[in-house]
Amino acid sequence: MKRHRSDLPWTELDLTAEPGRFTPAKIAELGSDPPRCRALLTEAASLSTPAPDRIVSESCGYRDGTRIKGTPEPSPAGLVTSCPVAAAMLVWERELQVAANRHLGTSVRRLLHAGSFSCRRLYGRESGAWSEHATADAVDILGFTMADGRTVSVLRDWRDDGPTAAFLRSARDAACRSFSTVLSPDYNEAHRDHLHLDTADRGASGWRACR
Repeated sequence: MKRHRSDLPWTELDLTAEPGRFTPAKIAELGSDPPRCRALLTEAASLSTPAPDRIVSESCGYRDGTRIKGTPEPSPAGLVTSCPVAAAMLVWERELQVAANRHLGTSVRRLLHAGSFSCRRLYGRESGAWSEHATADAVDILGFTMADGRTVSVLRDWRDDGPTAAFLRSARDAACRSFSTVLSPDYNEAHRDHLHLDTADRGASGWRACR
């Protein structure tokens, strides 16, 4: 069987190529090289732009902020994530549109989100590991507004049996091809109303959590 370039750990990351086995790990690595991350976004014709640094504390903040723009547009507007998240979203959104057309016969116009940066620990605990949100390396997706005017909600539609739920699961599965961590309502009650997508850097092995 012929292997895709993106399935090989030593090939250069190309945000315009079909994602492969090591794409999430390569995107996550961009967190240590913001200039390269921004260059790859430019090469991929991304409309996203740099955002000012935001440093709250030693554990909270970012220096590679990226204001997300393009089609679909984030809603509310003005979403700022880390550069790796912007890169992962660019790859994901292409497959998202394919899934929308396959299951719903339309395209995605807006990404309904609950933000990216939040200076907090995992699950809002007072101690323990910091969330990927603390460095804007995560984004929470609540649903989608489609080009035909309908709204698809993770909270409302995930448990249905029809094409809308099938689209949401395809959206989740597609995100697993560019993000290090993807958590859905299938994971636990805390994620009943959103898809958590993050670019946690887990090294060259690039193990992923896709639930």
